[in-house]
Amino acid sequence: MNARVFRDTYGVPHLQAGDPLALVYLQGVNAARDRAWQIELERRRYLGTSAAFLGADAAGWDVFARQARLADTAQRCFESLDDATREWVTAYVEGVNHALPGGASRAPEFAETGLTLQEWEPWTPLGIWLAVHVLFAGFPTKLWRTHVARQLGEDALDLFTSEGPHGAGSNGWLIPGSHTASGQAIVAGDPHRYIESPGVYQQIRLTCPQYDVLGLAVPGIPGLAHFGHTGGVAWAITNAMADYQDLYAERLRRTATGVEALGPDGWKPAAAHREVVEVAGADPIEVEVIETERGPIIQDGISLRCPPRVTGRLGFEVMAKLLRATTVTDVDSAFDDWVEPVNVVLAADTAGGLLHRTAGLVPRRHASNRMRVVPAWEAEHTWDGWYDPMPREDVNGPVVMANARELAAPLGVEFAAPHRSDRIRELVNARDDWSVDDMPSIHKDTFLGSAGFVLDLLIDLEDLSTQAVALRTELLAWDRHMDAASTTASSYAALRTALIARLTDHFTILEDAEVAELFAPWMDPLTHVSYALESLVAADLPQINFGWLAREALEEVAAHKPRPPWGETHQLSPLHALRGPVFARDEEPYDLALSGDHHCVMSTSSLPGLTDLCIRASAARYAWDLADRSASRWIVPLGASGILGDPHHHDQLPLWLSGSLAPAIAATGREDRGYSVEVDGFGRVRLEEADPVRDLDLIHEWVTAERATYWGMGGLSRDEIAATYRFLDSVPTHHVYVVRLDDAPVALLQTYDPQADPAGAAYDVKAGDLGLHLLIAPGDPQPGFTGNLLRALAEFVFVHLGHPRLVVDPDVRNSRAIDRFHRTGFTLGPEAKIPRPDGSTKTAQFAFLTKAQFLDAQRLTNG
Repeated sequence: MNARVFRDTYGVPHLQAGDPLALVYLQGVNAARDRAWQIELERRRYLGTSAAFLGADAAGWDVFARQARLADTAQRCFESLDDATREWVTAYVEGVNHALPGGASRAPEFAETGLTLQEWEPWTPLGIWLAVHVLFAGFPTKLWRTHVARQLGEDALDLFTSEGPHGAGSNGWLIPGSHTASGQAIVAGDPHRYIESPGVYQQIRLTCPQYDVLGLAVPGIPGLAHFGHTGGVAWAITNAMADYQDLYAERLRRTATGVEALGPDGWKPAAAHREVVEVAGADPIEVEVIETERGPIIQDGISLRCPPRVTGRLGFEVMAKLLRATTVTDVDSAFDDWVEPVNVVLAADTAGGLLHRTAGLVPRRHASNRMRVVPAWEAEHTWDGWYDPMPREDVNGPVVMANARELAAPLGVEFAAPHRSDRIRELVNARDDWSVDDMPSIHKDTFLGSAGFVLDLLIDLEDLSTQAVALRTELLAWDRHMDAASTTASSYAALRTALIARLTDHFTILEDAEVAELFAPWMDPLTHVSYALESLVAADLPQINFGWLAREALEEVAAHKPRPPWGETHQLSPLHALRGPVFARDEEPYDLALSGDHHCVMSTSSLPGLTDLCIRASAARYAWDLADRSASRWIVPLGASGILGDPHHHDQLPLWLSGSLAPAIAATGREDRGYSVEVDGFGRVRLEEADPVRDLDLIHEWVTAERATYWGMGGLSRDEIAATYRFLDSVPTHHVYVVRLDDAPVALLQTYDPQADPAGAAYDVKAGDLGLHLLIAPGDPQPGFTGNLLRALAEFVFVHLGHPRLVVDPDVRNSRAIDRFHRTGFTLGPEAKIPRPDGSTKTAQFAFLTKAQFLDAQRLTNG
């Protein structure tokens, strides 16, 4: 199979290669070209080096990343992988390293921050996974509960139960064939995360002879971990809301040899060293990194214990297995090895197989471990193996997962309120003829099931003003849909905000908790009151007169009528590390008004009491059709590209805002194969990737001609040449182009990644190097032909592909070629022996050209 990159009408990459390693290498190349800033930023975050270019705002995270030992854990987990998975992950990283310089040249954030590239370590994808998910289980909430108990007493330990401001929820539903028009299952839903620019999910299709998978990738991570459709089976996940990370209060003491920590078996040595966090525009921060037998200290005297650090495993073996899955049994078996985060899995296959289970590692330990910080020296708080078997259930009808206290109840403490899951269940059970085209009617449902507990407070209020009575009448008659155009929805949101503000005033004692900078958002009383409002009202706290608070809130909102439509204040506000814009300067901005709310199926979360702006919502929506994969549909908040100004940077945004879906297998646009440039006084130079069948006659004639002596193929038969170029066409590391001048074929260009070529073993390869072989067609070219052609090819390498350095390796006897390269600006390097296609070896003269050298040579030539 040829190594190819196709783009559909939305710019979604469709990658194909000859085998899984070639394909995952190509996936790494694609991630680097489309999402260079995003993936390099995540790499620096797991290393704890992001403040060096982002400044003081990122320092709190960097300190945590160092203290939590994310980088060391990533390396440890990589080394524990089986050989095949380690090779697979390494191939992805090699693809990233090859293409990252080119991708970075297109991303303006690198120039804005002065960030320079570094070569990725093989375990980088595991580090990125850790950085993205280490806070998923919400362990900082244990700091909050411990603080609440200290200030309000043990009875208040679970007073603020809610999904939490940093919880990452999702919707998911499986509709079996008994409830669909086609008789085959549908798996659909939407993961809820912070809406980032670029987005956390990348739509992609991965094809090789072993599999053909469509799904949502996490940039920087190989394969498709969470959402995919192989044709035979489709799967999806939601956050199980499990509790699998513990915080321990540690007693430490200094000794002559270092640091010791008190555990159940007495004082034991703790590992300790110091690191320095560089901060742009500020003094560096010295960090002491201490690790006890429980885990690393992540705040003064508090350690973090989590499964990857304990086991040296993350579950990356699962990602490669999922790509090969053809049945529900395959998916089920693969997820047996999953570690973190703990998820609820839904899957269906074309043979009628259905799956509903949890996956991941959850430790068995004392119940209080789940609630708060516990003493490290008490034996009852040690871990005692793993929860096994993980909860699962048979599927006998439509299944819903929305982070509520259902299947995963034994694994966690706090779950999402049941409003989303109840509403989805009501909708999917309402009919038995569902199709994929009907799924947006569920995705974009805006009914707010949680509105009742606030509205009920208004019913018996007395002594209201005329305006307040009118507002109450309007709210009680409201259909409870949070639609962008609704002014009543806006009035409800304003009422809720006013009520939260007044209720928060009763908990001022909880302000100013002393925690590390990173954890401060988890300690904000307003945030917790906002998300726990329903629980607090239901608690009927004797010291709080909720009726009086509701009356004041209602009067306040009534006095400021009329309200603008909900969408005027409830607007999407994507997060960007540099607070960069969504729209380029020359683009007309879209109206970013949103329907929905936190407890709607169309979950578009703001922070009631603080702002109506939405920063967390559906990071993607999908609908997998088991009857016909080509009918499946999806959408992401922005687009396929992470490059501001790219046509596909946010071309899906209008559909996403409206709750619509796009075809998952859209019409395929152009193949990423051609390039052309106009050279003054020379003509139009075009590069077309060669076809080993269509172009065989031309290739055979050129490589066997007398002038191609140094090409090393003169002794090969036509069939051997055909086999050579079929192989080059099948791998993503080598490309062959027919070069045309004003439509006439004039040269054969071969490029290669030196890391995947024998030439790379003969010199010191740098990240982003691109090797080049050039064969001029037989004949008598016009004067200046070769120089002009090399200038066009350098434009191709440095501008179009973005590689920082070009490498050539002509035969040392080919003095004319060496002289031409030298006059073009190349710097001569070492001589070395490397194999040739016919089995012989040649002594190559390496030469190197950087973009700066090329531009200098151009100025001299033109001057």
